[in-house]
Amino acid sequence: MKGCFQKQMIKNGIGLQMAEKACCAIMETYTPEELPPADRWHYHQGVFLYGMWLVWKKTRNVQYFDYIKAYIDNLVDEEGNFYFARDELDSIQAGILLFPLYEETGDEKYLIAAKKLRYLLRTINQTSEGGFWHKDKYPYQMWLDGLYMAGPFSVMYANHFQEPELVHAVLYQEKLMRKNMKDPHTGLLYHAWDEKKAQPWANKETGCSPEFWGRSLGWYGTALVDLLALIDENVYGRDELIESLQSFIPAVLQYQDVETGLWYQVVDKGDREDNWLESSCSALFIYTIAKAIKADYVDESKYMHHLEKAYQGLLEHMVEEDETTLKLNGICIGTSAGKYEYYVQRPTSENDLHGMGAFILASMAINEL
Repeated sequence: MKGCFQKQMIKNGIGLQMAEKACCAIMETYTPEELPPADRWHYHQGVFLYGMWLVWKKTRNVQYFDYIKAYIDNLVDEEGNFYFARDELDSIQAGILLFPLYEETGDEKYLIAAKKLRYLLRTINQTSEGGFWHKDKYPYQMWLDGLYMAGPFSVMYANHFQEPELVHAVLYQEKLMRKNMKDPHTGLLYHAWDEKKAQPWANKETGCSPEFWGRSLGWYGTALVDLLALIDENVYGRDELIESLQSFIPAVLQYQDVETGLWYQVVDKGDREDNWLESSCSALFIYTIAKAIKADYVDESKYMHHLEKAYQGLLEHMVEEDETTLKLNGICIGTSAGKYEYYVQRPTSENDLHGMGAFILASMAINEL
């Protein structure tokens, strides 16, 4: 889609400019139907397109709206039918696009599709405490990623269909993650937890995976700020999310790279030669901190300089831009749970939707400060 970036229409700030360039880089590379993985309902597209939705809300450029709608309409038919993996939390994330599309169009098919995603939470397997398995093929495992994959959609659904118990279910999932996955020494949360302690990576005493993987922590922080924006202030248990956020941000910041302002693939091991700075987790941390500052959950005077250094570092070290688009480097590809060597040996990519979605979220959060 050539020429979608209209520089003369930019009104405010570098964040919006960068977000639009990121959107246009992907729009010029893929049709909505081609977004990878092509013709599939998936969180890769969901994260990127939700970032684009924020850009559309700011600019009202119809090309963004049409692109998002075309992706959804390619997969969801007029009766609200669509194919998705019904045994994993990852399938739910893109559902956050269904509610704003319904609000803009009034088309009931988007709500029908949302009901199908909600049903997944009734059938997915659970731990003995009621924690959702991340995928049914990952037995007895909770992953930190899951709070973002299912949480915001669940609260949107609960708010629209008046299902308050679903909000409490989300709060309970977060509580289980803190109980089973939070390290008391660093304040960080491990990537995954195996209730049966059977996986090769599982600690035989705690069941936790051994490392603090950047993007999983980024998903967790992103979930916290997005859930707080969606959950009514009077809901019991919401205060615990605020407390989680207020402890999470300083825990992450203690591992911010002094030179670049970014974060490492394995967050707490930046001193190892084979570890490397990773762009998607850095972008998600920027989003989390910026949203927390904007909502007054944390002290701006204490954290703004960390935020500015991080976003400047992201632009200087990971972004190559031209007149209308950009390239984002240093994005870890899709990753399972594992040991240190597994994470640092993962390949990186350019303009992968994991990273571009996170980058747009970060840029729009910067723009709103």
